[in-house]
Amino acid sequence: MSTMQRLAVLGSTGTIGVNTLDVVARHPDRFEVLALTAHSNVDRMVEQCLAFKPSFAAMVDAQSAAVLKSRLREAGCSTTVLAGESAQETLAALPEVDSVMAAIVGAAGLRPTLAAARAGKRILLANKETLVMAGQLFMDAVHEHGATLLPIDSEHNAIFQAMPAHFDGQLDQSGVDRILLTASGGPFRCTPIAELIHVTPEQACAHPNWVMGRKISVDSATMMNKGLEVIEAHWLFNAPAERIDVVIHPQSVIHSLVSYVDGSVLAQLGNPDMRTPIAHALAYPDRIQAGVPRLDLAAIATLQFERPDFSRFPCLRLAFDALKQGGTAAAVLNAANEIAVASFLDHALRFDRIAAVVETTLCQVAAPEVDTIEALLEIDGQARLVAERVVRQFA
Repeated sequence: MSTMQRLAVLGSTGTIGVNTLDVVARHPDRFEVLALTAHSNVDRMVEQCLAFKPSFAAMVDAQSAAVLKSRLREAGCSTTVLAGESAQETLAALPEVDSVMAAIVGAAGLRPTLAAARAGKRILLANKETLVMAGQLFMDAVHEHGATLLPIDSEHNAIFQAMPAHFDGQLDQSGVDRILLTASGGPFRCTPIAELIHVTPEQACAHPNWVMGRKISVDSATMMNKGLEVIEAHWLFNAPAERIDVVIHPQSVIHSLVSYVDGSVLAQLGNPDMRTPIAHALAYPDRIQAGVPRLDLAAIATLQFERPDFSRFPCLRLAFDALKQGGTAAAVLNAANEIAVASFLDHALRFDRIAAVVETTLCQVAAPEVDTIEALLEIDGQARLVAERVVRQFA
């Protein structure tokens, strides 16, 4: 890789994409933005193209792409604009791209991220669904094509930092006993369970520590987000479900921990700001300024920990169940959750019934092993149809 790292940012107008470009802008001597992609946020994409002058930009929505092309031309910007879902795959695999920030939310990020793996790229992985839906397929592609995988989720990035430098995917040979994922507990950690039936989308999206998109905020409130991270950790660190623990830590200062056989527990701490893991992965193995304030432990004074309650957070239990079941159960879990959360955000489903939709769908959809992305997406589609039917029953 050249000294100047050339980047493609997939999902550049979302929270992770915006934070990535904030870090990149601080280091013009290290990073060049070659390609940006988004779904339909034209206004923000125009701003980003004028600021970073990428060679390429892609919008999944064709009408948005046409508007973007027109506005950039009027502004005298020479960025080439592409349209459609396949355009993201094309840009992720460009020969001149060194690193790909995979920050597209949801199943939509699967194909572009897989394209980056098959092109042997350095992948900064912020898209959970790639590993949750297609863990085996994706990891096989990473190994087969010599891609490099660096986790962006604050929890997995913390584990990566706390793992031994020589970690080769074998926990026992590395002296690792367990992986401990921390969770804030979201906005309803102390809410009486009986009151969860009244939760509104606005309340669920008001996370106490993190600024995130609406879907991920709801996942944090149900702790499905942590369940998906358990599945991710399984694939990233070759860890069986029984060696992954979740601990609730409301301050979100310790981002995750690794427990060793000698009794040592190593943790990564920092202010809750996604620019820290983004900067770590962008510059790895170097360290660079991320614009994040220094952590003041004396000001924080107290760190709390508690075990998660599965009766309050049934989505977390369902994720562990899906991981243990294997096959494509995690893909079914993810698809059902996306439908349930979207229905909740549209005021068509009660908050406390999100888990019920997911559990019912898991019971009704077969989840065999598959070896192609097409077969996987077919099961994903089946799960979504079943979940939509279940939502209607609950509504």
